[in-house]
Amino acid sequence: MLETYVKKILCSPVYDVAVETPVHAAPFLSERLGNTVLLKREDLQPVFSFKIRGAYNKLAQLTDEQRACGVVAASAGNHAQGLAYAARHMGVKATIVMPRTTPEIKVKAVRARGGKVVLHGDAFDEALAYSQKLVKEKGYVYIHPYDDPDTIAGQGTVAMEILRQVQGPLNAIFVPVGGGGLVAGIAAYVKYLRPDIKVIGVEPQDSACLHAALAADERVVLGQVGLFADGVAVAQIGEHTFEVCRQYVDEVITVTTDEMCAAIKDIYDDTRSICEPAGCLGVAGIKKYVEREGCSGQVLVAIDSGANINFDRLRHVAERAEIGEKREALLAVTIPEKPGSFKHFCEAIGKRAITEFNYRYHTGSEAHIFVGVQTHPELDPRDKLVSQLAEDGFPVLDLTDNELAKLHIRHMVGGHAEHVTDEQVFRFEFPERPGALFNFLNKLGGRWNISMFHYRNHGAAYGRVVAGLQVPESERHLLPAALDGIGYQYWDETDNPAYRLYLG
Repeated sequence: MLETYVKKILCSPVYDVAVETPVHAAPFLSERLGNTVLLKREDLQPVFSFKIRGAYNKLAQLTDEQRACGVVAASAGNHAQGLAYAARHMGVKATIVMPRTTPEIKVKAVRARGGKVVLHGDAFDEALAYSQKLVKEKGYVYIHPYDDPDTIAGQGTVAMEILRQVQGPLNAIFVPVGGGGLVAGIAAYVKYLRPDIKVIGVEPQDSACLHAALAADERVVLGQVGLFADGVAVAQIGEHTFEVCRQYVDEVITVTTDEMCAAIKDIYDDTRSICEPAGCLGVAGIKKYVEREGCSGQVLVAIDSGANINFDRLRHVAERAEIGEKREALLAVTIPEKPGSFKHFCEAIGKRAITEFNYRYHTGSEAHIFVGVQTHPELDPRDKLVSQLAEDGFPVLDLTDNELAKLHIRHMVGGHAEHVTDEQVFRFEFPERPGALFNFLNKLGGRWNISMFHYRNHGAAYGRVVAGLQVPESERHLLPAALDGIGYQYWDETDNPAYRLYLG
């Protein structure tokens, strides 16, 4: 199998449109981690991602008759732009089906590169189904974004460049994983020529389809897929890609949203470039690997796979980066409601910088504070701060890893509603498009009173909401079916301590 892929990689004509991207050193990150960290800059491709390689190689393998029929793909991101660019170069008609939730910047980018855009459905699955319908009705050839041997081989040219560019020792390559085309192509080439080099896949914790498949020793379908790293938001690893990955990928590391935000900042600090969330996974994986292994002096390469990020998402990235770097703690602290309490609390914090401070009177005897405090992962870790506050007599709850607190509560601290009873609290994610919030409210507010609502646009394709519903106990059994009927992902946050402290 490996020999077949290596031959395909060596014969891939990707350089008709793609460029050989450089490997850049990351000096700040290298010094901090005690290892040599190198970045393979696929964000410097003409379409700002590696996807152009696989798309062009697949087109090049089609017959003249197939190219004359035109091609189609379903994609909300980089594959769409890569295919449109490659098809225009070859004079092939390309139709890209994109969900209606796709950000306008990506729609414009596909059109600017010569692709015909068809907007259909709210999610990728609906766009995919419609693209398959066009294959049957129009005779188009479907170009898969990852699960095709020719696409895999095109992506594998990244590894060919790395082995040529990195002279001397090379210990591991860290690769973002969505459907698996890139990691499969890299693994096939590297393990054939340099089996001593580790190939490590990196996935978001909330969309880790390869990690789940390797654990089950078969392809599985994730029930829910995280949306922050939209470039790798795939529910099931590809069939062809899994065949390679299960044998030749050494391991898969999963990372959190906060760790991805921190990695975006790391790449910016070293290169002054801003990658997309999927693009930073390799760096996030390196950081976790070094911390776990305690290694030093190694040469580690991260694939910076893309830079197609919406500008308005950067506020969310900046907000979460310090937490991901373990340089900020978010805490709920209870203080006595009496003169001198604030001073006592500030003395307990000491000289640490306060990044956020929300205060709300609670009862006649106490108040709750939502506070952000700068920490340091080695010199002043957050568990030391929590212990110190507790020793000083302050009841404290660490909310640093609490999604409800980070997404919503920090913007809502306002106190308890004394006359609201039977409140049940849920967190939702729903497709972000004109009218979506109105439609969501219509669906949500039909049977029970909405007692609390918070929405904040994070510059993503999905909106995030927390809502309180007044549901009598006798009707609680009706809730699951009603919420399932809305058709959006949701989480029950009624017992979340952040809600109980500040709003419940």
